[in-house]
Amino acid sequence: MTKEQIVQNIIAQLSADLQVFSTAAKAAHEAATHEECLPDNKYDTTALEASYIAQGQANRAQEIRAALENYRTLTLLDFDDDTPIRLTALVTLEERDGTLRRFFLGPQAGGMKIGEREEEIVVITPGSPLGRALLGLRVGDDVPVGSDAGATLSVAAVC
Repeated sequence: MTKEQIVQNIIAQLSADLQVFSTAAKAAHEAATHEECLPDNKYDTTALEASYIAQGQANRAQEIRAALENYRTLTLLDFDDDTPIRLTALVTLEERDGTLRRFFLGPQAGGMKIGEREEEIVVITPGSPLGRALLGLRVGDDVPVGSDAGATLSVAAVC
């Protein structure tokens, strides 16, 4: 999978998420302002709780809009074995047992998974512990992971 395809998959998933959160925020807002949610007494917080939910969903929708804009305007960089890892790098890490794991270093949407099992690519951000650890490394460098002082992954490839 090319980086262009990865970015298109991220945009598609973010667009779908935006639709879900926008719909949910609208429904929660309607519930919060519905006449049946008017408080019966000073202890009835149904409308207040619904408004908190609506606000949270609206905030998440706004975050997704910002992520979409970042990915739509993202300039993909080319990397080789000697280029330090930075934003837009597609990094392959090798575990000690030879297992390969692929990560795309993106501006947002950390944790999103693209592809299936063996082809799975996980989006990470420079703000994540792994993203921070990868910045500036090159092919052949080791990346410390986890709380175990001896646990490392090796940078097998960068493109």
